[in-house]
Amino acid sequence: MGHPRRILLAPGYILHHRPFRDTSRILEVLVRDHGRLTLFARGVRGPKPRFGGVLQPFDLLLLSFHTGREAGQLTAAESAESAPALPAGSLMAGFYLNELLLKLTARHDPVPEVFEDYRRALGGLRGGGVEGVLRVFEKRLLEAVGYGVDLTAEARTGKAIEAEGLYRFKASEGLIPAREGDADAVAGSSLFALAREELREKRELEDARRVLKAALAERLEGKELTTRKVARAVASRGGSRT
Repeated sequence: MGHPRRILLAPGYILHHRPFRDTSRILEVLVRDHGRLTLFARGVRGPKPRFGGVLQPFDLLLLSFHTGREAGQLTAAESAESAPALPAGSLMAGFYLNELLLKLTARHDPVPEVFEDYRRALGGLRGGGVEGVLRVFEKRLLEAVGYGVDLTAEARTGKAIEAEGLYRFKASEGLIPAREGDADAVAGSSLFALAREELREKRELEDARRVLKAALAERLEGKELTTRKVARAVASRGGSRT
């Protein structure tokens, strides 16, 4: 990171926040042209919060701040658009997206394509989609951080994937042939659907989830995401999962 700079009205989202001292918060934000940053927001807690209470997750904001070597200082914030709140059934999915960004992106690394993918994903969640939206975001995020999955060829032979074929995904290797009855087998047609980012059928969604979950686990070094734990508990009570 270079010398401190003053940034004005930069489009950004709040990914996470936590209390700091009596009236302040520490924010983790994703800013379109500056990447993921940590900002101190002073005077935003209490009966008369600074910035008028606009610091809400999933809302596109215009953020002004001073950068710092480790953390910056938020100086102004305003809403950038009028968008409906995420539906209650999509909130966990939204927090899951935020946690993925916190775990897989590096601070101070501009990733405008990830910012736009996140923005589109939030739009999809507002429209009532969940499973397909999550899978496409996971796929694109893995590609952006240099861990995209080759969905076109077998890892060992280079042979093209066939729609009628069955395959297993090994995170350390790639796609390898599978047999009927293998518990973790995915259909070649599902891989094509994932590559096209057109996941509609139940089998396609389940297979895409299986492949991307394994790829993410490798990238996360086996550490389970907090939102996955919560989603699993919700699913056990009849809710949706991520």
